[in-house]
Amino acid sequence: MSTGVWLVGARGSVATTSVLGALALRAGLAAPTGCVTEHPELRSAAVPQVGDLVFGGHDIVATPLLKKAEALGEAGVVPARLVAALGEELAAVEEHLRPVPVGGTQAEIAATVAADIAAFRDRTGVDRVVVVNVSTTESLPAPHPAHSDVDTLRAALAGGEDPLPYSSLSAYAAFTAGASYVDFTPSTGARLPALDALARDAGVPYAGHDGKTGETLVKSVLAPMFAQRNLAVRSWSGLNLLGGGDGANLAAPGPNAAKSASKQRVLAETLGYEPQGNTRIEYVDDLGDFKTAWDLVSFTGFLGVRMRMEFSWHGCDSALAAPLVLDLARLVGAAHRAGRVGPLPELAFFFKDPIGDVPHGLSEQWHLLREFVAGLGA
Repeated sequence: MSTGVWLVGARGSVATTSVLGALALRAGLAAPTGCVTEHPELRSAAVPQVGDLVFGGHDIVATPLLKKAEALGEAGVVPARLVAALGEELAAVEEHLRPVPVGGTQAEIAATVAADIAAFRDRTGVDRVVVVNVSTTESLPAPHPAHSDVDTLRAALAGGEDPLPYSSLSAYAAFTAGASYVDFTPSTGARLPALDALARDAGVPYAGHDGKTGETLVKSVLAPMFAQRNLAVRSWSGLNLLGGGDGANLAAPGPNAAKSASKQRVLAETLGYEPQGNTRIEYVDDLGDFKTAWDLVSFTGFLGVRMRMEFSWHGCDSALAAPLVLDLARLVGAAHRAGRVGPLPELAFFFKDPIGDVPHGLSEQWHLLREFVAGLGA
């Protein structure tokens, strides 16, 4: 039940931590702390093991995977001892990494990406491939007629138009190659109607969007508490400080707006109304791959008494995200094997902005996830 994992942004911090973590688990050098699929209630013979995952991917940079892992070790993001112990294994993964195609039309780029994915599958002998987007956040694209249906999209691409953001082009290439797709970012990905139809035509599943790793994870627990206690939330504001490549990218207005909107959705969906306030994201280079979030919640209780709550979250983004990337690759690979096609709303537990009409409270999402895994069979 070997499963290929094709990482879009394969030399980034999250991807490198994911690969290193999988290699460490396979070698028995680390415990699966943070891996949701290792929870006793979710273990299933239908879900491929971490040791069955084979990694490849694309990136726009050429930094060797081992060098990136060494830099993460020096920064305290991953244990340096693991990097030293797994150098040969990281070098073996390097053989399956390819540069992002540049030049030509989007149709030509998609064809090259699809060919790279298919060649990876054939070369490694894996049963199926899950493409996981862990690249930087994109701005929301302007609407385009080609987004509406597959035929219009194909005609636009064949005509030399560029109607897709790169995350969506990656999804298009994945579906064309018969691979499933996961968008771990708040980018558009497979969210377009044309790509949903293409996934169904190809008989593959997809999941997204925006991995839930820190502040929003806490929101998805606290917001239902306020709703169930019938306490009126007047305002909810958050400040997120982060460094690294993701922080630098989110300093731009377009990606910042996309990410902030994704982080706020849980409140309106859970409370049934949108309180005052917003989420701010600021880039602080000194923080590197670590992030800090501070939230202030003001609410009204019995007899109109005004109260407030504050919380802080300090975490390492890659260490929080990487086990979820492995979980999603395993679960989506299992769903593909079980014959699931189209969106997988049952995986909402993992996302800030999940696909479909699903609950946003973590407890309800956990229940959906348990039922999903139980339904995969063996």
